[in-house]
Amino acid sequence: MRVAAVVIDALTNTVTLPSGASPAEELAAFRDVVAGCTKCALAQTRTQVVFGSGSPEADLMFVGEAPGFHEDKQGVPFVGAAGQLLGKLLGEICMSREDVYIANTLKCRPPGNRDPQLEEIEACEPHLFRQIALIRPKVICTLGNFATKLLSGRPDGITKVHGREQEVTLGGTRALLYPIFHPAAALYTPRMLDTLRQDFSRLPEILGRETAPPEPPAAVAAAPAAAPEPAPIPEPAAVQLGLF
Repeated sequence: MRVAAVVIDALTNTVTLPSGASPAEELAAFRDVVAGCTKCALAQTRTQVVFGSGSPEADLMFVGEAPGFHEDKQGVPFVGAAGQLLGKLLGEICMSREDVYIANTLKCRPPGNRDPQLEEIEACEPHLFRQIALIRPKVICTLGNFATKLLSGRPDGITKVHGREQEVTLGGTRALLYPIFHPAAALYTPRMLDTLRQDFSRLPEILGRETAPPEPPAAVAAAPAAAPEPAPIPEPAAVQLGLF
């Protein structure tokens, strides 16, 4: 893909393209910018940045936690055993990796697959939000506890909220956030595969919904309407899943 007159600011990790560039061209150029990111200490230990993969015009985006060993070596997210299961689950709903976009909240592997640190999250979060802004997915499917808590802005764990969509605005894009267990959960606890399949089975219906139009601005003289009280959400039966 050829993009002319690309201006890259290495200091701020931003890219400026000529007017008329498509989102796919912007995403490709942004990928080149992030490939050289040195905003946190993970730049010193990574093999390469794992930016993301899939369709730049996907309606469905998956977001996990961080690259692992295999992802760090290959530069592609979800290529290990969990990624193979993700591909299988997509196939069961007549989709493939080429139909969706897959990324992580961190673009570099933490040493030893340890938990992300606050400064790493703060450094990488703008990269993820920019990806979301360029792709503009209808549904963002968070995989596991970490991505779910970060993107929902809530402390509720994945056991409580999996399979329950909520409307969010991320990177200036309004989308449905749909949390599910990380595919690795089913590798550690095989009985979780049925739960994963059940949550995956709802994705075609969620994707098929009409996107709600933006609310019109209220008249200047009109008094603001009181927000309705949210309906209580019944909690599902607890599932013990260790780190997931």
